[in-house]
Amino acid sequence: MPQEISVSYQAIKSKVYRLIDALVVGEKSEAEVQESVRRWWSLIHPADRPIAQKYLLMILGRSNDALDAMGAELLSVSGSETRQAQFSDSALSNKRMRLMERMMKDTSVRTAV
Repeated sequence: MPQEISVSYQAIKSKVYRLIDALVVGEKSEAEVQESVRRWWSLIHPADRPIAQKYLLMILGRSNDALDAMGAELLSVSGSETRQAQFSDSALSNKRMRLMERMMKDTSVRTAV
């Protein structure tokens, strides 16, 4: 019997934050985090994937916005205004989100076959 995975907003947020924490403290590399996401995604029932994807993208977007805000504030209080433009530019944030959306689409296509 396949393992059931919760697709609630809170469960997904918890998974994302645990993976971010593991990456920050050095317990996992970027490749290991990506593999964890792939394994986790494959355990989600295909019928539940649209809502899981919606929550995941929402959480990643908000987390990214929070990191950008913290980086921009740190640069503004340290007096480094020239680098602040890098954080306020949402092009990088949009690129990350598009990459994540593409990854989620590619993964859902592969597991459905």
